[in-house]
Amino acid sequence: MVCVADVVAQTLVELGVGTCFGVVGSGNFVLTNALRARGVPFVATRHEGGAASMADGYGRVADAPALVSVHQGCGLTNAMTGIAEAAKSRTPMLVLAADSAAGAVLSNFNVDQDALARSVGAVADRVHGPTSAVADVTRAYRTAVQGRRTVVLSLPLDIQAAELAAPDAVATLLTSDPVRPSADSVAALQMAIEAAERPVFVAGRGGRAAGARIAELAARAGALVATSAVANGLFRGDDFDLGISGGFSTPLTAELIRSADLIVGWGCALNMWTMRHGTLIGAQTAVVQVDDDQSALGAHRPITMGIHGDCDATAADLIDAIEQERTGYRTAEVARRLAAGRRWNEVTTTDISTADRIDPRVFSVLLDRALPSERVVAVDSGNFMGYPSAYLRVPDENGFVFTQAFQSIGLGLSSGIGAMLAQPDRLAVVAAGDGGFLMGVAELETAVRLGRPMLIAVYDDSAYGAEVHHFGPDADLGSVTFPDTDIAALARGFGAAAVTVRSRADMEDVVTWLDSPSGVLVVDAKIASDGGAWWLAEAFTGH
Repeated sequence: MVCVADVVAQTLVELGVGTCFGVVGSGNFVLTNALRARGVPFVATRHEGGAASMADGYGRVADAPALVSVHQGCGLTNAMTGIAEAAKSRTPMLVLAADSAAGAVLSNFNVDQDALARSVGAVADRVHGPTSAVADVTRAYRTAVQGRRTVVLSLPLDIQAAELAAPDAVATLLTSDPVRPSADSVAALQMAIEAAERPVFVAGRGGRAAGARIAELAARAGALVATSAVANGLFRGDDFDLGISGGFSTPLTAELIRSADLIVGWGCALNMWTMRHGTLIGAQTAVVQVDDDQSALGAHRPITMGIHGDCDATAADLIDAIEQERTGYRTAEVARRLAAGRRWNEVTTTDISTADRIDPRVFSVLLDRALPSERVVAVDSGNFMGYPSAYLRVPDENGFVFTQAFQSIGLGLSSGIGAMLAQPDRLAVVAAGDGGFLMGVAELETAVRLGRPMLIAVYDDSAYGAEVHHFGPDADLGSVTFPDTDIAALARGFGAAAVTVRSRADMEDVVTWLDSPSGVLVVDAKIASDGGAWWLAEAFTGH
């Protein structure tokens, strides 16, 4: 006889899962240990919210889905913000949530877990009984991995404890065929590309797996390439890479996108962030979306053409269809201009540093130069977020984690820990504001305990900067400004190394640590006020 908790663990192992993150209580103790006994790595976090964000960060840059293990009721509610971010980002992730037994109607832990999961965009599923356990877990796994969804799988305590004599065998999951675009769709897009003089391809989260094919097509079509923020790094090294399209674009790349006569979004929502509320789309520009999710086509803005198809399959069909390579937008003059100004690192700006505060752009440039090229960068949310996103280069699309779908601060540290474990051969770099860092600081202990090299850059303006700059100096800002906090001292209390940076000279200690990185370094960068980041000014438009 074997209990259902063991059956669930064995099924997940046979299906193929990555690391499990969680906080263990009585409701998930047996299941978590069953996973550990079968070789699934487990990271004990200090808060369930941290566990969910670590799994989210892991799932974005790993080949296998992450697991989250939480206690019933309060364990799940603690994790909900991280689950919401993952769900809105379509991160393949399985949340194993213990649940009260059906008859325990007066349990303190009793909440409607299914409704809670659905309310933030996750898929609610559950193990319904001992005999259906294998099928239930397999269904949830398939939804997470093949459907690219975050699934909350509830496991009632009485069912977890039930025993089975002979569990069902775990079925082999075959990969489903990609959605093939229709021949008419391919022909229509081919005609649009061949008619365009200045095409731009913008790849998003849904185009990450097709990066090589999209780049090959772009070269044939004479198109410049760009990404949404979440696909940052996808075309790194391409002479005609524009970088991130949207609020983080340099003046040059924004100009080139705005001058396009055709924009093709590859698995990209083309939302207000990526298209700057539509201001990056010219009045006569044709807009095409390619996506294997039909509901995504035209969801955020009017489009000229929507193609229902897998990005890789669609690009491959177009490569076959376009017989002659075109120059298009890939001229020598555009290449020359991009080489000199595609990134903010190459753009001259006025240094706003003061006697005791460093310009965040200066700090970002110096940090980028000092970091090794093999890095994975996780960025929290807040007024500061454009600096690390625009200035810290990443080697490819698996080097960047951007938790902005729910626009919650406080997730960056945890998502960076998850990314660190998924990309162990790269130096993990976390960028956070002081507000977000302090909100999630409990997981600094987790980072220290794991013992891997990690650099945490805190852009510290002693405020919730977005609100300060949004409401302006005439408002009562007492609720969003704070005394200067000695974040370096706080970090040392957790066992991390720490440096306070107020000037260029203070970066020497950071460079020394990077010569032989070991453990966790927290860099408390006391940054000068930027008067309000331009990317958030755009985001607040209409609010």
